[in-house]
Amino acid sequence: MSAIQTAFGLVFQPAVLVTIFLAALFGLVVGAIPGLTATMAIALLVPVTFFMDPVPAVGAMVTCSAMAIFAGDIPGTLLRIPGTPASAAYTDEAYMMTRNGEGEIALGANLLFSAIGGLFGTFVLILSAPALAEVALQFSSFEYFWMALLGLTCAVFIGTGTPVKGLVSLFIGLFVSTIGLNNPAGVPRFTFGNAELTGGVNFIAAMIGLFAVSEVFRFAISHSVQTVPQAVIGNLFRGWGRMMVQYWPQQLRGNVLGTIIGALPGAGADIAAWVSYAVSKKMSRTPEKFGKGHVEGIIESTSSNNAALAGAWVPALVFGIPGDSITAIVIGVLYLKNMNPGPTIFLNNPEYIYAVFIIFILANLVMLPLGWAAIKGARTILRIPREILMPCILMFCIVGAFAINNSAFGVAVMLVFGVLGFLMEENDIPVAPCILGIVLGPMLEENFVTSMIKSDGSYLAFFERPISGALGVATLLIWLAPVLLMALRSRKTAMPRQG
Repeated sequence: MSAIQTAFGLVFQPAVLVTIFLAALFGLVVGAIPGLTATMAIALLVPVTFFMDPVPAVGAMVTCSAMAIFAGDIPGTLLRIPGTPASAAYTDEAYMMTRNGEGEIALGANLLFSAIGGLFGTFVLILSAPALAEVALQFSSFEYFWMALLGLTCAVFIGTGTPVKGLVSLFIGLFVSTIGLNNPAGVPRFTFGNAELTGGVNFIAAMIGLFAVSEVFRFAISHSVQTVPQAVIGNLFRGWGRMMVQYWPQQLRGNVLGTIIGALPGAGADIAAWVSYAVSKKMSRTPEKFGKGHVEGIIESTSSNNAALAGAWVPALVFGIPGDSITAIVIGVLYLKNMNPGPTIFLNNPEYIYAVFIIFILANLVMLPLGWAAIKGARTILRIPREILMPCILMFCIVGAFAINNSAFGVAVMLVFGVLGFLMEENDIPVAPCILGIVLGPMLEENFVTSMIKSDGSYLAFFERPISGALGVATLLIWLAPVLLMALRSRKTAMPRQG
């Protein structure tokens, strides 16, 4: 109980509350501008957190990400251009409602059910994280190896549409993670005689490059201009009571699916939204209304992607494994603030964990008034000239990358990864597996080598412990599932027709 009281004291300080408020405004602005994702907002926020204490730093990132995920619905509804990938699943549905004169109903549903979904995922996080931490305390290097490998596997086979391109992205990230001395033998690898690279590639500089700088490059080359339609936004609270009563099964289903998918490493809010929209259409009593402006699919999907945001923190806090690209960046910040994620954080710094829980609740509650204001001011936000915005973003990125180690090498790393991120996305290679490879690569290697030393080189030892064996079997089944499905399909095709 004393830890909870300490957590309230840490959160309810004027400086912390002001930081959360400013981060919420920043997340709303970035999320509402097409092309600037929630992950990019977090990457841009990282340099600012260098000068903060742990609680306001994490609080700013939690609030910013929650607001950005919701704000992505605004341009999706008004422009048919999703502000973030998590809004893409139901953009057409929301835009059709705007064309039908029901834009305020679509935006009102996005606002209400985003907040409810976020609160549901938060309560699941509060209830499940401590229990999982008790189990995680029993983990050895064998279990952590399989957890890391399972996270990488899910990123390829679940988090992307094309497994081959997902593998390419993953191998790029794993290669980057091997640069430097971060291996048990302490042998320099891929440093090419550069002393700066002996410490490895800085994670934060790489993240800023992959997400923020790549977007600047893309705008500089395409120089696309967005126009704002003349959409009328009326009463956002219209129909809230009716929707909550009529669509409570869809809301609950979206919350549950989103939390589960969010907790799955490599999936994230955008995958949760697509899955929930597909489930909503499949199980709807009126599937013919989908695609013509039906609020049912919006409710389930927007509940799901916001619930997934909190769900992604479960593996991040308990196992130190990011559930999505946002928590991958947050984990780097946690390490910088000596809040090392993993089961021991619940023993060593419980007040910080409770503070994170409180901030999650605050972020989703403050979403209602700030989200209402953002929707009302959406036309102004969407009119920001990108010719002004992009140079400011690039300048902020350069300052942030330099501030990491007060070295121009960080800026060089950021620019290299900016080019890399641009080339990857231009060739439809997803960035998320690359991020997970950079984050989980050292963990995978270290636990594999440690386990091999403990088992005297025996691979069977990875399956001898109950939890380790279960995780290993699950990982292998995911690997073999595509092969087995192809074999079954070819067998059915080859079978002679009866009769």
